[in-house]
Amino acid sequence: MGLNTSQYQSVMRIYEQKQSKNRATLHARYEEVYKRSPELKALDESVSALSISYGRQLLNGDQQAMASLKKDMASLREARQELLVSCGFAPDYLEPIYECADCQDTGYIGSQKCHCFKKAVCDILYEQSNLKEILLRENFDTFQLDYYPLNYLETKSGHTYQARAMMVETLAACKEFVRTFRESRGNLFLYGDVGVGKTFLSNCIARDLIEEGFSVIYFSAPTLFNILAQGAFDKNRPESRDMQEYIHECDLLIIDDLGTEFTNNFIVSKFFSCVNERLLNKRSTVISTNLSLDTLADLYTERAFSRITSNYTMLKLVGDDIRIKKKLRRFSEPDRP
Repeated sequence: MGLNTSQYQSVMRIYEQKQSKNRATLHARYEEVYKRSPELKALDESVSALSISYGRQLLNGDQQAMASLKKDMASLREARQELLVSCGFAPDYLEPIYECADCQDTGYIGSQKCHCFKKAVCDILYEQSNLKEILLRENFDTFQLDYYPLNYLETKSGHTYQARAMMVETLAACKEFVRTFRESRGNLFLYGDVGVGKTFLSNCIARDLIEEGFSVIYFSAPTLFNILAQGAFDKNRPESRDMQEYIHECDLLIIDDLGTEFTNNFIVSKFFSCVNERLLNKRSTVISTNLSLDTLADLYTERAFSRITSNYTMLKLVGDDIRIKKKLRRFSEPDRP
């Protein structure tokens, strides 16, 4: 899975629209200022004439022309700002307008993709997946604690848990993860049985961080490892290289259902590499799994397990399969006219 031509063109159209909108805004500002201050229009015409004059001198071999041009332009620029302020405008009111000053709304800084380009790619991937619709349904506003019993007996271990109290704490931890994301750049590991809300919570986190402008990429574990394998074996394909870059550098990577993929030494190595590189780059990751911690350590080696337990907030979810509960609730509701 890489950024195909259609997706790339969609991203570049976003930049074209930004540039067009900002040019129109700047043009309207010039018209507004010139209408209020004809003197400023005359001053701008003087600047243009001066640039042409000194340009001719430079072409004729005048080595002093550039120094003189810089001096005169600085003087005119100062006079221009004073005139703007005297007319009630900000000194930079007629400066070029950019949503991203780093790349000036081109998407690139030199030959390198700008951080805003990578964010736009993540948004396109979400826009063109079914996850966008899912996030409208699965978010903190729609999370329901009443699906979790006050007390829950885990048949595998024989332990009884205060499931709802645990979920209250887990929910608070996920909200705190979002609230402090910009400063802390932490990591979460959600584990528990099938259907207890791990994916739902991941979606809650994704929705809020996307709305705050962070780049978020979601993958099921099988899809992620398939992409990482393509990157290892198709290194010369630009789309493969790009996707590896997005995976390693996005603000948040969500790996859902770890353990559902076919696991071998290659997968284990790629998993450790991905987790480790994101930790080194201070990029956040949320991992969810149905595996127990013991099974996780056996499958992915003690080295990977140690990196996770040392650097992730571990959150255990317990309860009945909520998907089954929802179906039973729908069946038990009386038909409405």
